[in-house]
Amino acid sequence: MKPRLEQQIRFCKSHDDLRIAYATMGRGPAVVRAAHFLTHLEFDLHSPVWNPWLLELSRQRSLVRYDGRGYGLSDLDSAPQQLDAWVADLEAVVDAAGLERFALLGCSQGCAISIAYAVRHPERVSCLVVLGGYTRGLMRRNPTPAEIKEARLLLDLIEIGWGRDNPAFRQVFTSQFIPDGSPEQVNWFNELERLSTSPEHAARVIAAFGQIDVTDLAARVTCPTLVLHARGDARVPFEEGRRTAGLIPGARFIPLDSRNHALLATEPAFAQCFREIQTFLEEHQAAPGEPLAFPDLSSGERALLELLAHGLDNLQIAAHLGLAEKTVRNKVSAIFAKLDVSTRAQAIVHAREAGFGAKPLPT
Repeated sequence: MKPRLEQQIRFCKSHDDLRIAYATMGRGPAVVRAAHFLTHLEFDLHSPVWNPWLLELSRQRSLVRYDGRGYGLSDLDSAPQQLDAWVADLEAVVDAAGLERFALLGCSQGCAISIAYAVRHPERVSCLVVLGGYTRGLMRRNPTPAEIKEARLLLDLIEIGWGRDNPAFRQVFTSQFIPDGSPEQVNWFNELERLSTSPEHAARVIAAFGQIDVTDLAARVTCPTLVLHARGDARVPFEEGRRTAGLIPGARFIPLDSRNHALLATEPAFAQCFREIQTFLEEHQAAPGEPLAFPDLSSGERALLELLAHGLDNLQIAAHLGLAEKTVRNKVSAIFAKLDVSTRAQAIVHAREAGFGAKPLPT
C-alpha cells in the first residue's frame, strides 16, 4: 500500500490571466518543482510512479508543485507555447504561495524553466537541482534527418492516438519514460497521458520543447547546483545532462545507473538519487521563514542590486541583463530611493551588509 499523502490545491493567475493549479504538502523549508510534461496534481498523488517521488520530496520539507498551462487542473492554453510563459507560471505560483526563498527542482524540460527563473531571480533561489534535464531541445542539437523524421512521427502519433481508449499509441511514449516499469506502473502512466492534457495540446507542447535553448542562460546561474541524469535515459540523452552540468558554473554532476527517465522506486538508482538530493538540500537550502532583506524591492530590483553589489557600472549591468543603459540608470535611481541612500557607494555598502554580492558572478 502506498503511503498516504495529503495536499492542498489552490489556484493562481499567470500574467495572461490563465488559472494555474498548484499544490502544497509537507512542512519545512520549501522545495518548488517546476512544471514539466505530463502532470496532474490529483492523479499523481496516487500514482505508483510519482507517489514515491512526492513522498521523498516532502519529507521534512514543504513541497510546492503545479500543473503547467494546459495540463491537469490548470486552464487550457491556445496561445503559442514559449519559455517566457512557462517561467511566468512559475513566478505566479511562488508569489501566490508566499515563498521568499526556496530550493528549485527542474526535471526534464523543467530544467530550462528553472534555469531561466534562477537567472531572473537569483535572490530567491537558494539552490537548484536538475534531474533528467536539458538546456536545448532536440531541434537545437543538430538532429539527423532520421531524428527529425522520428520527431514528426511521434507528433502524429500523439494527435491521432492519445485521445483513444486503446493505449497502444500512448504506450510508445510510456516505453520512453519508464522502459523498466511494471504492468501496474505502465498502465498508470498510459492513463496519465490521456488524463493530463488533450492530444492537440500535447503535440503543440512537445514541438515547442524541441526549440528550447537556454545555453547562454545556464552560464549565468549563480546558485549551488546539483545535476543528476540516468546513463540509459531513453527520453533525454545522458550527454544532455552532462552538457548541462558543464554549462552551469560549479555544478556537481551525479550519473545514475538507470534506463528510466522517470526513476522508479523499485530500482537502486531511485534511492541513490534522492539520497543525493536530500544531502544537497540540507547543505544549501534556506531555513523556513528566512527574512528577505529590503522587502520593498521587486525581484527585478533585487537582481540589479546583486550586480551593483559586485561593483558593476550601469553599462556592465545593462549588458548583463539585456537592458538599455538608460533603463538601468532609472532602475538604479529607484533602488536608491527605496534604500534611502544618495550615492552608489552607500547602496553597495547596504547591499553587501545584507548578503548581496557574496557569491561570484559567472564570467
